Amino acid sequence: MARGHDLVGLTVLAMLTVRPSHPYELHRFILDTHKDYITGLPRSLYHAVERLARDELIVPAKTDREGRRPERTVYEITDEGRGELVTRLRRLLEQPEPDRRALVAAVSLLGCLPPAEARSALRARAATIEGLLAGMRAHLRATAESGLPAILMLEVECEQALYTAELGWIQSVLDRLDRGELDWATTVQPPGTEM
Repeated sequence: MARGHDLVGLTVLAMLTVRPSHPYELHRFILDTHKDYITGLPRSLYHAVERLARDELIVPAKTDREGRRPERTVYEITDEGRGELVTRLRRLLEQPEPDRRALVAAVSLLGCLPPAEARSALRARAATIEGLLAGMRAHLRATAESGLPAILMLEVECEQALYTAELGWIQSVLDRLDRGELDWATTVQPPGTEM
């Protein structure tokens, strides 16, 4: 499924681990829970549902009709969909990138990972960020030594500040997880995974 990150599809998979739903319910849930990283609603949601169904990550569970309303297909997640959710979510957590919406989406859905996998993914992200920060510091030193004006490196300084803040936040979340301060209401259990 090489569609970038497909944050809408990821969110649909996560929401279907809670209970089978039809797209309108999913749309309401996205709005009600302020999943603001999702854009293009409702069209993007319906396209994501179509892709996920085509790829057999979700399947129709039933079709219902209320009064004179049109029929609504209720979808549920498959075992393959659960595995795909964990894989995509872990990848989003582990790999920092400039588009911070991916991190916001991953954090929003963190409870879909088993606690040990969430910790591991966050630790991997922290290690990657530490490497990025070391590279930025070296680049800024080399630029300063070359005599180039500091104004030319403001974007690197900005990225450095953002990654430094993110690293501090990740470390605080890891500390809270280690101390048992965060409730863990895992919504997905991949086949064969113990909590």
